[in-house]
Amino acid sequence: MVNNDMSFEEMKQVEIDIYINLIRIKKYQKEINPELEYQLKTQRNKLHQMGINTDDFEYED
Repeated sequence: MVNNDMSFEEMKQVEIDIYINLIRIKKYQKEINPELEYQLKTQRNKLHQMGINTDDFEYED
């Protein structure tokens, strides 16, 4: 069953959370993971389509 009650703002927050989690995983990878890189790329594109600048979420040491 699909829940159509989620607002656009809630959808944006879910997508942001997914992107942040992927960034956290990447930070602790010892080697390049092609699947993770692909997931980051597709998630970044989703966020850009929603008008969200992903530069604000980059992980800094």
